[in-house]
Amino acid sequence: MAAVAERTTRPQRNRRGPHARREARIGLLFVLPCFLLFLAFRFGPGVAGLLLGFTDYTIGDTTHFTGLQNFQRMMHDPLFWSSLRVTVVYSVLAVPFTILASLGLALLTRRAFRGSRLFRSIFFLPVVTSLILASTVFIWIFSTKGPWSDLMGLLGLPDQSWLTDSALVLPALALVGIWSRCGYGMLILLARLQDVPRELEEAALMDGAGPFQRFRYIVAPQLKPAFFFLAVIETTNSFQIFDAIYVMTGGGPANASYSLVYQLYDAGFKYSDLGYASALGCVLFVMTVVVALVQRMVLGKEK
Repeated sequence: MAAVAERTTRPQRNRRGPHARREARIGLLFVLPCFLLFLAFRFGPGVAGLLLGFTDYTIGDTTHFTGLQNFQRMMHDPLFWSSLRVTVVYSVLAVPFTILASLGLALLTRRAFRGSRLFRSIFFLPVVTSLILASTVFIWIFSTKGPWSDLMGLLGLPDQSWLTDSALVLPALALVGIWSRCGYGMLILLARLQDVPRELEEAALMDGAGPFQRFRYIVAPQLKPAFFFLAVIETTNSFQIFDAIYVMTGGGPANASYSLVYQLYDAGFKYSDLGYASALGCVLFVMTVVVALVQRMVLGKEK
């Protein structure tokens, strides 16, 4: 009986095989145009930028292969080291506090209560708000007569504009970055929090564990993959900060907010030195990959 069943089912399997392969080929044909466009407009510019980093390419001029000359020039460029320092300091200020703010909002809206969906929407609203428009508003907020200066005056702190102070301009920009990004992190952590087994928390509560202990030993380990994802995404985003700086400070005062991407923009579009700008882009890419690997070693490994 089993032999008869095997003889009857095997031909059916063979008949379905060619049909399934034909459907797969048809599906690949439909996907192929989008895949080619993806290669052309994503990987193509990346490869071209890498190659241009080894040339003296300038619009309207002859291009020559220069080897490592752009990178050697970079090592002796004080503006490069200044912009690199600004980028690193901004990232150190923005990334950890963005993740902490995201975690706080996720824990706050984790439980279903009246109006919880409305609060989640409000907290997520800055993510879909144009940062150019928001930066224009923040120029007024951080101005000498703005709300932030008034608040500093009430607290007994200097009520000067943070955007005109070399020591305070990066914290001001970091606040804008945190405001614009924490809603995205909230959404990621909130989705992960929904998968944390309630039974574990209830068992810990019955054993006398407090809120901090429950978070440290039960919730936080479950959020580790989400923390790693957010760390990589937010670090990459902070390395590429440009639009808020362009609108709010223009790289000032005295290059105190002149980031690496801003230098890349100036070199490529202001001075038409696309070879040097491409070399800066290569360095930025390598920085992002190295930091992501370090974060993978620290946060990404599972026990």
